[in-house]
Amino acid sequence: MLHPMPIRRTRKLRLLKVIKNFVILLLVLVLLLLGFITYNVRQSFPVENGAIALTGLKAEVTVQRDRWGVPHIYAANSHDLFMAQGYIHAQDRFWQMDFWRHIGSGRLAEMFGSSQIATDKYLRTMGWARIAQQEIAQVNAEMKGYLQAYADGVNAYLAEHQGSKLSLEYAVLKFLNPGYKPEPWQMLHSLTWGKVMAYDLGRNFEREIERTILLKTLNLAQVEELFPPYPQDLPVILPEEQKKQTGEEKNFDETELIASSIAQVTAAITPALQSLTQPMLAVEELIGSRGIGIGSNNWVISGKLTATGKPILANDPHLAVQMPSIWYEVGLHCTTKTAECPYNVTGFSFAGMLGVIIGHSDRIAWGVTNVEPDVMDLYIEKINPNNPNQYEVNGKWVDMQLVKETIKVAGSQAIVQTVRYTRHGPILSDVSPKLQHLPGNQGIEIPQQYAVALRWTALEPSTLGYAIPLLNRAQNWQDFRAAAKNYDVPAQNLVYADIDGNIGYQMPGKFPIRAKGNGRYPVPGWTDEYEWLGYIDFEQLPKSFNPPQGYIASANNLVQTKYPYLITTDWVYGYRAQRIVEMIAQANQPLSLLDVELIQGDNRNLNAQNLVPLLKDISLNQPHLETARQLLINWDLQLEMSSPAAALFEVFWKHLLADTFHDQLPQDYFPDGGDRWYEVIKNIIKQPNSSWWDNRNTPQVENRDNILQQAFTAAVYELEQIQGKDPKSWNWGNLHRITFRNATLGKSGVAMIEALFNRGAFATGGNGETVNANRWKANKSFEVTDIPSLRMIVDLKNLDNSLAIHAPGQSGHAFHKHYIDMVDPWRKIEYHSMLWEQENVNANTAAKLKLTPKFAN
Repeated sequence: MLHPMPIRRTRKLRLLKVIKNFVILLLVLVLLLLGFITYNVRQSFPVENGAIALTGLKAEVTVQRDRWGVPHIYAANSHDLFMAQGYIHAQDRFWQMDFWRHIGSGRLAEMFGSSQIATDKYLRTMGWARIAQQEIAQVNAEMKGYLQAYADGVNAYLAEHQGSKLSLEYAVLKFLNPGYKPEPWQMLHSLTWGKVMAYDLGRNFEREIERTILLKTLNLAQVEELFPPYPQDLPVILPEEQKKQTGEEKNFDETELIASSIAQVTAAITPALQSLTQPMLAVEELIGSRGIGIGSNNWVISGKLTATGKPILANDPHLAVQMPSIWYEVGLHCTTKTAECPYNVTGFSFAGMLGVIIGHSDRIAWGVTNVEPDVMDLYIEKINPNNPNQYEVNGKWVDMQLVKETIKVAGSQAIVQTVRYTRHGPILSDVSPKLQHLPGNQGIEIPQQYAVALRWTALEPSTLGYAIPLLNRAQNWQDFRAAAKNYDVPAQNLVYADIDGNIGYQMPGKFPIRAKGNGRYPVPGWTDEYEWLGYIDFEQLPKSFNPPQGYIASANNLVQTKYPYLITTDWVYGYRAQRIVEMIAQANQPLSLLDVELIQGDNRNLNAQNLVPLLKDISLNQPHLETARQLLINWDLQLEMSSPAAALFEVFWKHLLADTFHDQLPQDYFPDGGDRWYEVIKNIIKQPNSSWWDNRNTPQVENRDNILQQAFTAAVYELEQIQGKDPKSWNWGNLHRITFRNATLGKSGVAMIEALFNRGAFATGGNGETVNANRWKANKSFEVTDIPSLRMIVDLKNLDNSLAIHAPGQSGHAFHKHYIDMVDPWRKIEYHSMLWEQENVNANTAAKLKLTPKFAN
């Protein structure tokens, strides 16, 4: 009989051999994958040194990239300057440009297939590309030349680069959509940029929807408590204008009248409004969080208050976390300034649009924040029951305008969509999924009696395209205002400074004058009662030049209280503005650039200033709760990354909102914790027995102190579970983290693909209402959703002392050295120099590229 050991040994050897072969195969596959990735990654990196010949260029252009990856472009004429900008944008960011132009035209399904059909339908209903096409027909020869030159630069790059040579994303997309090939860039694609940004910055119609839906379960007084008026104790942008105004302030509060006038149709339109949230959220997933409450800071300080004796201008726009950055820093310089080539400017651009959006020239500097105006109105249209393409106007049936849209779908057949227009605009309820399958009697489809149409200033031709080059070449306050007049959509707060020592403010934009109504709720569309009568004249829009207080600060807050026209009833509530004004006004010595850095990085929580005193007095019957409370009692109210007290307070805030409001609000409208909720809570803490405090799901009646105690106890318990029993080990930054995600493939759900493009998570300080505005949402998680997308400080005494930073970096190419190199300095409130004089640029040049004319043989 044979001994069994050799058989076992043989089996073991075979198993080891199989394992060895599997490991070798796995290593080979990993190496092949790494080789594939490395090859595809590196071949898309831009050529930054040497010379490249471009067809259409008139003269040689020099592009000097500094050590932060910022290109400084020097050209002899305007055509070449903007052509080179288009070429450089395409080198570093073409995937981003391609993606955004598909959003702007509602053509995402062409890239990503049937998953994007519903989003395309929503975007086609908005019709941005149709509006941009009208703008092209209206622009003058100079602007058309600039737009074409920019497009020519992009296309010169595309002529030599396709597929993975453009970007790593195209190598991945090839597996998902093998037939996709980017088309040439057109002027249209640059102009739709403005439409997407206007939507991102101005979705105030969502508040109309929210208020109307809340009326189903709350009474009008309760809904209005959740949308309080602007507080009288917080600052306005133009305080000096308060003293100049005389006479009665116009009363715009027609809320009760409007709410009662639509009561009869609220039940009919609510399903349409509710289902509209689905396509809105799909677009939000692509371009970032809703514009509501998300703002920016800018301020300008006169030389009377600065250490340099000249103005200092600061700006930090707050936008959704994006990968790559929404901004692209660039210098645009005519080698000799002439009437034909009047540009000498540096700052931040959008890849896809020519010029510099925020920055400074050799004479002036400017910054922008969002006004967040009410320029969107929802109209309830009565539909003819016998003809779904007719609606009522003053007692008569009128034909709608019908526009056919063909949506191409990768890997599938095209879809034809009909967009219906009333006199007010597109019918948004047509893209509400819930409304497309409502059966009538015996399953017969019946037309709905009501539909919801959107009127919005961005759905009319705009002149924004003119504004940017005019701002870039403005030499003084008069030129600046002439440029600002064209900055119509989206409306912005523009602050100004010049090297002569002047400071100023201008609000440009299209603001409707309503015959009746205040924009808070949808209004009847079947009469002329609520029509727009026109727009506020530019000369009557708020402005200020060298105000007596010596500074102007805007943070999306109220401009002035006594103003004869309605801008909005939904201002950002002024908490960031309050802190900025405090730090400027309370300085006991002239302000330096370092002082301005400290303001931009400030994390003081004014919400805690209201609530911590109440927490000192509530009864706590457990020692570990008392130990935790001592953190707050000894806290400086700064939401620093390493702060245990900051972690405790923000977790408490999340629980306070949930314990107070979740029992009475629909889940879609649970509090997100932003500035509106600061104000709501500030108001109701003065009412200890307000009905909001009572939890309707319990038999007892809770009051304010019960809920404060409950929320504080829950916060301590949560932190003990996730960060340990020792309160000193708690840390806000470990909760409040930011991950930069590629807007397309970085959200694919495939971990391996996401790992290629996404970076993070990184600890951050602040919250959405600190000056250092890193927003998180109390109804979701502590993850950062919106950030100071750039920070800029301009020294008008010496432009070379100016500072900037943006996140995550200049490059759109994964694994490039400038892909995420700005994240660490950005989150630590550090900056790089905004290089200006040629000598300084030369000293910091890391790469130099010559673009030369290519002549036909």
